[in-house]
Amino acid sequence: MKFINSLNYSLKKYGFLMQQLVSRDFKVKYKRSVLGVAWSLLYPVLTMAVMAVIFSNVFKFTTPGVSYLAYLLTGLTYFNYFSEASNLSMSTVVANFSLINKVYIPKYIFPLTKCLFVGINFLLTLIPLYAVILLTGTGLCWQHVFLPYSFICLFMFTLGMGFFLATVAVFLRDMFYIYGIVLTLWTYLTPIMYDISIITNPILQFCLKLNPMYHYINFARTIILYHNTPTGFQFIVCGLSALVVLLVGTVVFKKNQDKFIYYI
Repeated sequence: MKFINSLNYSLKKYGFLMQQLVSRDFKVKYKRSVLGVAWSLLYPVLTMAVMAVIFSNVFKFTTPGVSYLAYLLTGLTYFNYFSEASNLSMSTVVANFSLINKVYIPKYIFPLTKCLFVGINFLLTLIPLYAVILLTGTGLCWQHVFLPYSFICLFMFTLGMGFFLATVAVFLRDMFYIYGIVLTLWTYLTPIMYDISIITNPILQFCLKLNPMYHYINFARTIILYHNTPTGFQFIVCGLSALVVLLVGTVVFKKNQDKFIYYI
């Protein structure tokens, strides 16, 4: 409770700074870009188009009963948020050392602002996602009201990972290279391009389901593709995994943040 109160106080006190950091990230990302923010809409569509051609025509991946394009873009939208936000969060403490060294700023603000910044891009990518949903005839249903729950769980999970990675990166710079490999492996171990039902080995399928990203994406697909209400188990798994990772990441970051200045 003490930490929550401290967090609320810091968010109010440093809210303007967080706005400026997010604004700076937008300006830097789209600086000298002809299309600017439009890339947030085009990038997932172009990526989906390339992957759809490769995996549906070359590898013959299919998703019986639902649109493969909608299936693919739903997975890409969720995983791309996690991938970009966690990757950017990892370098925030090291990259902002000059600012940390000059004035007192709660260090958790830096990973948090990266997750918020990428979160805005994530909301923009929902536009092409819903365009694909409508154009492929997948259609809408009232269960879409539950989707924000999966967004919140994804944000909490990613923020927890961001805190953890930012801490490790201060003490181990090799983490910048290691995590790139981990993300590549994580991408293929998450059923983004393929349906998990094609995995016939029950042990391997069980191992893949231990991946929290599988559950966030599956939660969204249950609603978007199959027009079903997620089960109580799906709600619990998504919420619990997000909460545990956020708690672990926060504790690790909080316990080590006073040592950062000696290692950066």
